[in-house]
Amino acid sequence: MPSDEKKESDERWKEEARKEKERLDKALQEERERAYLIPEADFSLFISGLATQVLISLGELENPLTGKKEKSLPEAKYTIDTLAILKEKTKGNLMAEESALLEGFLTDLRLRYVKSVEG
Repeated sequence: MPSDEKKESDERWKEEARKEKERLDKALQEERERAYLIPEADFSLFISGLATQVLISLGELENPLTGKKEKSLPEAKYTIDTLAILKEKTKGNLMAEESALLEGFLTDLRLRYVKSVEG
């Protein structure tokens, strides 16, 4: 009988180890999937996010929290001003592509803001 008990114990241990391995494999897969959803931080992505926030504040894009288009000109102006501060404070420290992207965003967003205020 001791041999049967040992065999049962070994089988239980193997089953528990198999379940734990499956759980860890699943957790690892979920972590890998989450990693794909979160992009690597960089300056271009950061200013793109701010530009998107301006478009949301101008009511051109839906607010992802409410699912509605909502206009808030003070928020739009604040974020545009923040982009302008970033341009000034990073002058000479950006790659040409980053500088051009920031300048392009500022030009476009300022025009959109003026149009929104006027009409």
